[in-house]
Amino acid sequence: MGFQTIEFAIHDGAARLTLNRPDRLNSFTVQMHGEIAEALTNVEADRSIRTLLITGAGRGFCAGQDLSDRAVTPGGDAPDLGESVEKRYNPLIRRLTALPMPVVCAVNGVAAGAGASLAFASDIVIAAKSAKFIMSFANIGLVPDSGSSWALPRLAGQARALGLALTGDPLPAAIAADWGLIWKCVDDDKLAEEANALVAKFASAPTRGLAETKKLIRTAFTRALDDQLDLERDRMRELGRSDDYREGVDAFLNKRKPSFKGR
Repeated sequence: MGFQTIEFAIHDGAARLTLNRPDRLNSFTVQMHGEIAEALTNVEADRSIRTLLITGAGRGFCAGQDLSDRAVTPGGDAPDLGESVEKRYNPLIRRLTALPMPVVCAVNGVAAGAGASLAFASDIVIAAKSAKFIMSFANIGLVPDSGSSWALPRLAGQARALGLALTGDPLPAAIAADWGLIWKCVDDDKLAEEANALVAKFASAPTRGLAETKKLIRTAFTRALDDQLDLERDRMRELGRSDDYREGVDAFLNKRKPSFKGR
């Protein structure tokens, strides 16, 4: 596929997308957005893929937008940042959250601005102890974008969300885990091992059930309890008729490893 700003590979049911501009802390450019979009098109089309791992090359995960890619000067022409958000960042977040599979994010080093937003949009985030999350938008007079103003208060509560967004102070990975912003914080030398184990688990899992679970939880805030109960009933009825359910029950009863077909 000839990517220059990312690495993308598919192996044993898992897609791996590595942001690959280590000299710029993997910050976003127009080209990177285009290449990520192309990679996601492959993920959406390839039904053998059952999970997606996102990580960063080098010493950082993603420093957000590369400001030199849309440089401005005092008194100069004002860019339309809304257009950038609408054309690039919003579609990225919408596609990631809608993927019918678990999206795992392994955060190595700094995740700032839209880089932190990208992590928070993933389904499961594992971070190295040296990693930090920074809502850096406040430092340049902007608001959190890429869904972080939506995700932060839901994950950490309003008080913590406001503190992170208004101060722009770095949040160590261990505290992010304590606050419920991420799934797990691990030793730096264990990050790849932990992420790979999780990816391998999902790559052999009953992906259709995981996809419906993801959808139920991600949309739960939009419904009343009665509506959620009805939706759970409907999904259980549908999944109870699937080959994966029958395979899972038979494997459990016969004390063998299941072989799921996934999506």
